Formats: sequence, C-alpha cells, structure tokens
Amino acid sequence: MCRLYTREELVAQRERWKTAGERVVFTNGCYDILHPGHVRLLESARSLGDRLVLGLNTDGSVQRLKGPARPFFGEKTRAALAASLEAVDAVILFDEDTPRELISCVLPDVLVKGADWDHFIAGKEEVEAAGGQVLTIPLEPGYSTSRIADQVRIRAEANFQSTPNGINYSL
Repeated sequence: MCRLYTREELVAQRERWKTAGERVVFTNGCYDILHPGHVRLLESARSLGDRLVLGLNTDGSVQRLKGPARPFFGEKTRAALAASLEAVDAVILFDEDTPRELISCVLPDVLVKGADWDHFIAGKEEVEAAGGQVLTIPLEPGYSTSRIADQVRIRAEANFQSTPNGINYSL
C-alpha cells in the first residue's frame, strides 16, 4: 500500500525492501498537473524494479524552480494523487532544489528520469558509486505540464474576450 513517508521512515523501509531482495526504483519531479505522460513514465519506471519511490518537490521547491504562479496544486494534493497510482509504492516530499541529498539517503537500485533531463540527473554519481543504474525514459509525445497550462490560459483568455464585459455566465 502506497503512503507518504518521512525521510527517516523511507530509509527504514528501503532497508526492509533491500533485506527482502526487492529492487527499488526512484524518480522525482513536481507532478504539478498529473497527466498521462506522468502516469506512463511512472509505470515504465515501476517496470524496472519491485518498488517505485516518487520524490515530490514541495510547494516551496516548485516555486523556486518554476516561479511564483506554481504549483497549480499544493503538495498535499499532489502527494495524494501520486500515492493513489498503482505504480507508486512510496511518495516522499523534498524541499531542496534537487533530490540529491534524498537520493543519497535512499540509494535506490535504479534512478530514473524523463529523457528531457538527460543533461543533468541529480543523484547520478551517488547511485552509480553504490552500484546502481541511472536510466532515462522517453517522454510521452504531446504531454507537458507547461503546455497544458498554456492551453488552459489561452482558452480562458479567448473565452474572456468573447463574452460581453469579459464575463462568462455559463461557467
């Protein structure tokens, strides 16, 4: 059963999984607007091992990385959505700009990122030094949180401009 872990709880759980011979996969991100691309990446990551840990940026971390208008959904909501996915075994919030410190504590067998992060994968050195693998997974074409947000904004502006006084009474 997936749940939200503290760092200490996750390190202890990781040790139990390791003792049981289970292969642990770790990935991370903001997961600001959960979309099919995220779900497919998580399912692909999960297929590489027995357990999948998702490191989720806190609201503060997302704002530092993406700007003050983000995240669209708070960390509790994002964590609950991620935890409800069948592919995800554990969710942990991290407030740093990168999950390097968290990854160093967990030391997964496999560290996974989307192919758009091929240029920099935080924690890569630590995982490889411990004998783990670092892999990238191709992104699902047509899905991007930024693109979805832009489409919503464009549609909202068009709707606003096409109604008298900018008010849409059908909403």
